[in-house]
This record gives sequence, structure tokens and C-alpha cells, in this order.
Amino acid sequence: MARDIPVGNGDLLVNFDELYRLRDIYYPCVGRYNHTGGHVQRFGVWADGEFAWIEHPSWQRRIRYDEATLVTRVQLYNERMGLELICQDCVDFHEPVYLRRFIVRDKQGRQRDVRLFFHVDLSIKESPLGDTADYDPETRALVLYKDDSYFLVNTTDEGGEPGIDHWAIGAKRVGNAEGTWRDAEDGVLGRNAISQGSVDATVGVNLTIPPAGEVRSAMWLACGNSYERVRELNKVILSKGVDKMFSRTEAFWRIWARKGDYPGVDLSDSIRELFVRSQLILRTQIDNRGAIIAATDSDISHFAGDHYAYCWPRDGALVAQALIMTGQSELSRNFFRYCARVINKNGYFLHKYTPAGHMGSSWHPWVINGEAVLPIQQDETALVLWALRQHFEKFRDVEFIKPHFNPLIIQPALWMMSHVDDNGLPLPSWDLWEERRGVHTFTVAATIGALKAAESFAREFCDERADAFGDAADRMREALVRHLWNSDANCFARMATPVRTGPDDSGPTHYRLDMTRDSANYALWAFGAFRPGNPMVMSEMHSLWRRLWVKTPIGGCARYERDYYHMIERENIEAVPGNPWVICTLWHAQHRIALARTLDELREALPLLEWTAQRARESGVLAEQYHPYTGETLSVSPLTWSHATVVTTVMEYVHKHRRLVEEANAVGGYAEAGVA
Repeated sequence: MARDIPVGNGDLLVNFDELYRLRDIYYPCVGRYNHTGGHVQRFGVWADGEFAWIEHPSWQRRIRYDEATLVTRVQLYNERMGLELICQDCVDFHEPVYLRRFIVRDKQGRQRDVRLFFHVDLSIKESPLGDTADYDPETRALVLYKDDSYFLVNTTDEGGEPGIDHWAIGAKRVGNAEGTWRDAEDGVLGRNAISQGSVDATVGVNLTIPPAGEVRSAMWLACGNSYERVRELNKVILSKGVDKMFSRTEAFWRIWARKGDYPGVDLSDSIRELFVRSQLILRTQIDNRGAIIAATDSDISHFAGDHYAYCWPRDGALVAQALIMTGQSELSRNFFRYCARVINKNGYFLHKYTPAGHMGSSWHPWVINGEAVLPIQQDETALVLWALRQHFEKFRDVEFIKPHFNPLIIQPALWMMSHVDDNGLPLPSWDLWEERRGVHTFTVAATIGALKAAESFAREFCDERADAFGDAADRMREALVRHLWNSDANCFARMATPVRTGPDDSGPTHYRLDMTRDSANYALWAFGAFRPGNPMVMSEMHSLWRRLWVKTPIGGCARYERDYYHMIERENIEAVPGNPWVICTLWHAQHRIALARTLDELREALPLLEWTAQRARESGVLAEQYHPYTGETLSVSPLTWSHATVVTTVMEYVHKHRRLVEEANAVGGYAEAGVA
């Protein structure tokens, strides 16, 4: 089930699903560990003898955030029970504390006996083995713990008095034990003092609601590495007050998100709102130690047996591009520091990494047909170097570059220069989509961009290898045209498979071309291999648009023809070549922006940004891909890359708009510049 309204601070991340059920708790790193294992943390309401968990159809929900911040605003209404709840959630901007405050309103005009129940079903460090849950009399709270991971759950009543009045602690998913959440359904909890093993807990808050009136209350989850640490955090919350914790968090994120606010540009409210929201959502997926996590929606593990809670250097580099463009320099620096820690000593990145910087799971083999190969996607190495150049051109932070000059610039560039075949093209590696091995147009274009970035760095730092990097990029560009351009089809191949022609496979390398239309070929212009208006690029982009646009009322661009990942349409491939992806659709918007010479031409990108805004949930959350007929979310949600592409596209639009207006003003008005 799609995730919605994530809240976090780079150490603690909390995800909800579309029914407003808490599903993921990541701590102490974003992406590691998920202490719920994806299990539902239930929220239920008992009123005058009637009970309903929040997922029950009797509840109407409106799930969103307050404007320009990482504080939620969730409206819940149950006509049958005659109750309305206004809930707000946040993770404190500084401390590893998740807080919820709520208002409960009577809608029947009579005094109400209402009890709220919060179910905590942890699998600490992603396993329920050896967990303990107990009642702590010092804080009047529940503490769940194992090893160096501690979680304290506490509440306030309608008068603001802290401490849990009633609770249940017991076994879950052992024998016939479903869990303590069942104890809540009669409105009464058993107050067991401690339990160990596969345990869960439920806490309750008793409220008396006056006729047509309302009552306020709160609960929180404090995370730490010891019993004393979570007790200290409980004191911090009590001393500051829940409302103060909310207000300071709200203020922090509003300042953060508006760092790149550009008024006066002709963007609709929906695009502006999505731009701000995308910055905030992608920030929740970034660990404070530098790793940029692809996604933290744990439900994907049911489909693939794994998750997206890793840092792919390529995805991270493209997210870093968005951070750079919005001036978030410390976050981009953190990412490059992380990259410097994990890069191989020979100058390349492997498939993906954990938030802590260890090798992630992989399906790329080290041996193929008995021959040792590098299990890499070369574009990942290339794009980190390319993005580092974008960072430096924006911030000119020479002192930051100095320690990273060799590990992230020179060594990767030398490795890319050497890792080529006899035609000057990169040796086979895995493609952008991690599905096929060969020589890919995307990889070649990204490598050209990286070598040109290395050339620029080397010239500025007076390194004698500048000419060699530039010459290698030029030769690779020539080889790209010579070997991957298909003049008959008037477009580039997506992949070339090397074929040796000599009797003993010692002859020159030739290639078998895969002409499948693939959105990844946008890379031809995106990283500087060619100009956006190059005739070959124009032909390529027109071909991708014609073939990959989804011809249903949903629209959007697919990744490539016959995309099998979460495939919906298997017959009418002409109309639906694959499911629409946010990133692939916005690549066309970026191309239109890059080509624009007038404001009218620039505005041709707006329908694709509007399409993206229409796909977002009310909260602003974007998925990886969408159902081509219904528009429902498919795969993970939110996808960090989707939100980063929104930010990059809007920033490119803003910069181009500004430049066109400045050019017009420089020559005395719009008409002379052809801008009107």
C-alpha cells in the first residue's frame, strides 16, 4: 500500500500508509533499521461502547501536510460514531522524537466517553526475537527495547497530564496470539507490566468530550540508544511542551523549504506547491550521514523480496543535482563525503550501498560464462563526478573539493579512460534500469559528461591530465555517433552488444544494436554530450515522445517499449508501451526548457509539470510509476528520484524564464528579443 505523509529529520523517519496507519519507523539512520518490519501500527477509537480501527470503511480521511512544512494535518470523520478527529504528526527537527497531537470533537451534541488506542508492533532491528516491552514507573510510559535500540511511548490526557493510564503488553504472532491490539476493542486494557520475545503493546487515552465540544491530547515515541536516553528525551518533551516541539519544527521546515522560493515566475499554484512539497519529501529520504535513499516504502519487499532502502550512487547524484540547484549545499556535500567513503580504491562504484556505507544486495554477477566481470553500472561512477562538478560551479567551495580531488575526480576519470574497448566506448556494464548488460547510450553519454567535468576540474586546478580527459571525451562522443547512431532509423540504439569478428574472437569489436525505444536516451543532451538542439538529439527525443507516450486518459511517458516491471498492459503495446513514470515524463519537460528561446516555447514544458501535479496524492507524494488506465500508484511511493526530478525541472524552468526576461530587457523589450 502506498506510503503517504512521511515525516523525519534525517535520523528518524516515520512513514504512514494511505489509510493513515503508521507503517515504517527507521532509526538511527534513514533506511536502517525499519523497526516495524512494515507491520501495521494500529490507531483505534472507542466511543460509548462502539469501536473502530482507523482503516474501517466508516472513517472518512483527508491526509495532507500543513503548508510548506513537515507537519501533517489529517482530518478523520466517522458519521456513525459522531466524531471528528484532527491529527497532526511530526518528527522533531532536532531530536529523534515522533509526536502526534490531536483534537477530538463531538458531532452528536452530547457528552461523550471516548478512548483512543495506539498500537505499537515493533520488530526491533527488523526482528521480533528477544524484544522486551515494559511499563516504566519513573516516566509512566512504556519502553520497548533490544540491544542498543530503545523506544519510549507516552501520552497526555485531556488536561495535559503526562503518563499512560492504561496499556496492554503481550505476545504477538506466536501460537494463536494476534497481539494486544485485540485487547483494545472492548475499550479496556489489561496493564500487564512486562513481556519479552515477540511482543507488542497498546496504550490508551481516556477522554471526556463535552456536548458539541472538543478535547486536545497528545502521544509521542522517543528513540534512543539506552533506557536513560529515552527517559531524558521524555523530560525534554515535558519541559518544552508538545506544542513547542511542533511549532519549532514547523518553523524550521518552512525556513528550509523556502530557501529556493522564486516568486514572479508564471507557474500555477499546483506546480509551486508540488515544488515546495517535493523538496520536503525528498529531504525525509536523506540520511544525516550522507546517504540519499531511493525509497523507504517497505511494502515493495512483498513484491521483490527486497526493498529500495539503499543508496544508489546514480540516483543520489541526480537527487544531489536538485539539492545543488536549490542551494542545499550542506546536503550535497554530505552526499559527496559519503561517496568518497564508499568508492572503490580503483575509482568506481558498485551497484548500491546501505545507509551505513556497506555493500548493498545485488543481482549483478562477478562471473559471466566463466569470465570475471565487474558487477557495475558505469553511469553511477560517471554521474557522481558530473554532479560534483555541478556542485562546484554553484558553490565554488575549493576547500571542500581539495580532499575529494583524487578519490572522486582524478581516480574515477582515469578509470573511465582505461575502461574502454578498442573503439573507445565503455566496456559492457549494467544499464540505468539494472536489467541488461552491454554498451548503453545512457552510460556513454554520462561518461562523456563525467570526462568533460574532470577536464574542467583539472584545468582549474592546473592538473596536467586535463587535455587527456577532454580528448577521451571527444573520442568517446565520436564513437557514440559512429557505433550507436542508426542512420536508417534516424535515432540512437539504447544498447550495443559487442560482437567479435575474428576467428578466435581477436578481431575488431562490432556491435549488435538494440533499437528498443528507451527514455534513458535523454542522457544524450542532459549531461553535455550533445547540445539539446543537435539534429540527432532532436530526432531521438521526437522518437521517444511518439513511441513512449501512454495513449490513455492517464498519459505520461513509459520507461521503454514492453517494460515488464509491474506491467499492466500485455496486449495493446502500441497504445501502452509501459506504465507512465514521473521521471521519464519530466525528461521531456526538461528538454523543452533547454530548447526554449521564447517564453511561449518555454511554456510548452508546463503541461508536463501539470501532469505530474495531477498524479500526486493530496499530500503531494509521488510514486515511481502509475497504472496506465486508473492512475493508481504502482511500485514504491514516495520515490526520492521522482521528487528530485520535479525540483530540478522547476528550477531549470525558473532559471530559463529569468534568462529570457533578462535578455529581453537587455535589448529593450520582449518584441525585439522574440520573447513576447
